[in-house]
Amino acid sequence: MSPSGRVDLPLDWNPYGDGMTTPMTDHRVTLDLDVEGMTCGSCAARVQKTLAKQPGIADAEVNYATGRARITADGEIDLDALTAAVERTGYTLVVPHGIDAQPAEFDVGGMTCGSCAARVQKVLQRQPGVADAEVNYATGRAVVTPAAGDPLDAAGLAAAVRKAGYDLVAVDRYAPSSGPSATERADQADDDEARERRLWLRRALIAAPVAAFMVSTMLYHDLAMENTWLRWLQFALAVPVQFYVGWPILVGAAQRARHLTANMDTLIAMGTLSAFVFSTYQLLTDGMELYFEAAVVILFFITLGRYLEARAKSRAGKALRALVELGAKEARLVRDGVEEMVPVDTVRVGDVVKVRPSEKVPVDGEVVDGASAVDESMLTGESLPVDKRVGDKVAGATVNTSGVLTIRATAIGAETALAQIVELVENAQTGKSAAQRLADRISAVFVPVVMSISLLTFLGWTVIGGSVSGGVYAAVAVLIIACPCALGLATPMAIMVGTGRGAQLGILIKSVEVLERTRRITTVVFDKTGTLTEGAMSVTDIVTADDTTSVELLAKAGAVEADSEHPIGQAIAEAARAEHGSLDAVTAFETIVGHGIRADVDGTTVWVGRRELASQASLVLPDALDADAAELEAQGRTAVFAGWDGRVRGVIAVADTLKSAAVDTVQQLHDLGLTVAMITGDNSRTAQSIADAVGIDRVIAEVLPEDKHREVQRLQESGEVVAMVGDGVNDAPALVQADLGIAIGTGTDVAIESSDLTLLRGDVDGVVTAIELSRRTYRTIVQNLGWAFGYNTIAIPLAVAGLLSPMIAGAAMAFSSISVVANSIRLRRFGRTRPSTATPTESRSTS
Repeated sequence: MSPSGRVDLPLDWNPYGDGMTTPMTDHRVTLDLDVEGMTCGSCAARVQKTLAKQPGIADAEVNYATGRARITADGEIDLDALTAAVERTGYTLVVPHGIDAQPAEFDVGGMTCGSCAARVQKVLQRQPGVADAEVNYATGRAVVTPAAGDPLDAAGLAAAVRKAGYDLVAVDRYAPSSGPSATERADQADDDEARERRLWLRRALIAAPVAAFMVSTMLYHDLAMENTWLRWLQFALAVPVQFYVGWPILVGAAQRARHLTANMDTLIAMGTLSAFVFSTYQLLTDGMELYFEAAVVILFFITLGRYLEARAKSRAGKALRALVELGAKEARLVRDGVEEMVPVDTVRVGDVVKVRPSEKVPVDGEVVDGASAVDESMLTGESLPVDKRVGDKVAGATVNTSGVLTIRATAIGAETALAQIVELVENAQTGKSAAQRLADRISAVFVPVVMSISLLTFLGWTVIGGSVSGGVYAAVAVLIIACPCALGLATPMAIMVGTGRGAQLGILIKSVEVLERTRRITTVVFDKTGTLTEGAMSVTDIVTADDTTSVELLAKAGAVEADSEHPIGQAIAEAARAEHGSLDAVTAFETIVGHGIRADVDGTTVWVGRRELASQASLVLPDALDADAAELEAQGRTAVFAGWDGRVRGVIAVADTLKSAAVDTVQQLHDLGLTVAMITGDNSRTAQSIADAVGIDRVIAEVLPEDKHREVQRLQESGEVVAMVGDGVNDAPALVQADLGIAIGTGTDVAIESSDLTLLRGDVDGVVTAIELSRRTYRTIVQNLGWAFGYNTIAIPLAVAGLLSPMIAGAAMAFSSISVVANSIRLRRFGRTRPSTATPTESRSTS
């Protein structure tokens, strides 16, 4: 941003400062800015109107619930002028870091352990214009946040990281269509991982027979040491292992040394080279202490461990890559009545595409012709196909199961639901928990500390103990055993697997902090309408007088309500249509405001409405019907009276029915030790009846929509740690206020944006799955960190004391990393025994 506050937004506008472009539609750029001072929806409307009038602004949307303004600009805009215009209306437009201050992502090359990630992170944080940086070893990604008003200098960042011995390459999530697609990037990632696995497997296979021979010589050690040709054979076999098998490690250590840094490769290279050089010296001077077998066996275990680690890490990321690969590669584009198969990346918003049975929907869109059932399991985890008709929305990568659909594209590329889900999961995987940040700080100083301990160990054994060979033996063991690799993998691996599995189950976890907050939840608060209930009225009971049948009552009442716009009337009409198919025509239709409706059905005047309407129409209400109606109302249902020929003929009860999974969900939350509350605007009697049916512990009724967040705040002030579950616009402030916001994905966009967890299915049983998965993931992180810290704490003193051989140290070090990865991969099995949480693959395989 220039000193004048004027910002030019050309076609190649660059929020990253590195040659990349921001996502654009029709040559426009979208900015999200905070707005302060709004207290209601009219405030948002006033700010929106003001912004839309400013030069350079093509469109503006202001959301009161989120407190944000989304501005679409198609030319040069003046942020100072925008801010001043908004201030004149009594509000504040906030640009925290300037529009150039967008976090940028980079791929980091050359990292081999957690200390590498800590080193790169420290380098990035020291660069001018950088407010913060996070480097994730498991994903190989860095996220850099610019300082206020400063664009990022990607070239400068890359140069600084290169000086430290690593590579930094900018990642453009919004690459133009001519660049690689998401599937191509996933294929490239698979190729890179396969190449890494082959590299380490080849070296492990070469080292294996040499290591076996070296270990066998220990059985006849004295003979081997006295036999000259055996001693030289050990040397000859050790050379290719040390300098070919261990070459990537030696190169990595040399690169670190050139930049005056150290990492895991440094420890391994120093340890194995120390053993090799000392043994070579002994060989040339006719000494009897040879440790060639230590160097060889250590390198074998290290290369085998890295192969197994690379293999496990690729499995950990498969869930996310599976989502990426679900997207269609081609689309059947319809132009002037002609169908043409084109690459999906060439489809644009507004294009019309046709989808035949068993084909994937290529892009997000709206059905303009046809009807079919669509398998949305890849998005929601729900195995049952969803019926789609003209006007319905469809998401890219879902599968058309039966009829032919013609859809108009509404979102492509990075704007599709699938791409946003992938981005959300990637963001969660890139983040770090507080525990991992602590582990990173430890890893950053761990290597120098270990090198110092190793040196002191050698000096102690040599000077005090008088044994040079003993000093080498113990010092090498210290160098090898103390590798901090497990520390660097502890959190990222668990997060990668946990969030990936969550995405398969239709659960989106937006950040690592969510995992930490979930374990502290004490109370779960549900919004009633649309969350615990279906959010639509339906007929629950029909009670008739002795001389009237329920079929006749529903037919006449349904005919009267056929054209009603009231939810209760619509529910009665829908029930009648379901029962009879078609409804009789009516005449002399009249609405009695606030009471009900009357109309003539086959020459009979029928009255349908509240109890007061019966009195107004001089209809006799039998005592038995009156008692039945009172009982239904006590159960929280709305009683509708219908009558003709001077008498009330029956009562139809209408209610917003509970979702099928509501009762089981509440019981499972109780089993987790959580208190369950319900918040609603309904009257206390209705709310309590629903709460009793579900098993709710606490009812907060007669709450205005704008006051929901205050009720959540009151719970927090009483000491509760609150999770809020909702789906509507009026739930958004409460979702933000809660310690954990859970949005039902079938709800509104603003509720989803305001939440920490999003359930892509509308079923509330996903709340239990989400909480259990979050807790299980966090528990896995704690287990991993506990193992990594405990391993080093116990192993280093044993190595210093000479009680741990370098060979065993090498095997143990490799095992520590593998165990952390293997423990994380167990999360892939989460939820597989639950029929309601089948993965996309599982769902299709059973259909």
